[in-house]
Amino acid sequence: GRIESYSCKLAGIDKQLFKQFCQEGQPHALEALSPPQSSGLSPGRQGEGPLSDTCSRKTLFYLIATLNEAFRPDYDFSAAKSHEFSREPSLNWVINAVNCSLFSAVREDFKALKPLLWDAVDEEICLAECDIYSYNPDLDSDPFGEDGSLWSFNYFFYNKRLKRIVFFTCRSIRS
Repeated sequence: GRIESYSCKLAGIDKQLFKQFCQEGQPHALEALSPPQSSGLSPGRQGEGPLSDTCSRKTLFYLIATLNEAFRPDYDFSAAKSHEFSREPSLNWVINAVNCSLFSAVREDFKALKPLLWDAVDEEICLAECDIYSYNPDLDSDPFGEDGSLWSFNYFFYNKRLKRIVFFTCRSIRS
């Protein structure tokens, strides 16, 4: 796995790519997202319609640009669609999901790492101020979709004020 911080300040080629991306719609127009993977487990979200989770095209561009940067040159996510992303319901839910996944992979060794991990992420991005998104592609688009993959996650911690995304991606494979 890895955790990387990306700036959301458009410059150079990113500006050109953003203009091209926005030819399909206005930068502040809302795009529908898929319900989070946790939607069946989150009673607080009952009664909300399928369009309750949206993000601006600009935010969607930042998420796609982050994926492209993280997996370059092996993958190109330029054709990714909004329904492949979800807004996660809460920071606590995401922390718990990540902790459970990492504990399943490294067991007791994770107990000492856990507070250091989340303190470092918080120091970089100020978790309390973040919108959290996940990328949940179909198997053909998944960079971790190859045989032997047990689980994977792709979380984006987006702090609009800091104009920054921390991308936390990880997978477990059979040994």
